[in-house]
Amino acid sequence: MNWILLIIGGLFETGFAMCLGKAQETTGKESYFWWAGFAASLFLSMFLLYKAISLGGNPIPIGTAYAVWTGIGAVGAVLMGIFIFNEPATFWRIFFALTLIASVIGLKVVSN
Repeated sequence: MNWILLIIGGLFETGFAMCLGKAQETTGKESYFWWAGFAASLFLSMFLLYKAISLGGNPIPIGTAYAVWTGIGAVGAVLMGIFIFNEPATFWRIFFALTLIASVIGLKVVSN
């Protein structure tokens, strides 16, 4: 259960990065909508990270949880940049995103 909470928290981290990018592109009331989405995603992301490291049974070590959480957010932000914000999908960007995914999987495998 803790890993599921952590993954969902990482997806919310991607969400707050997307909201921040959209808030930068907009003005007026639409900008406020994106700022509210940023704040809500930020809160939920950190709350789920906290729950993943503190729930009984089999809590995830903070070092592993934080690395996985930020890895999901980083790869998600790269993908959001490519698909939503039309950032370039160069070989090296994709290569390093894939190495980040491999590292996150490796941390999951070696964690108790």
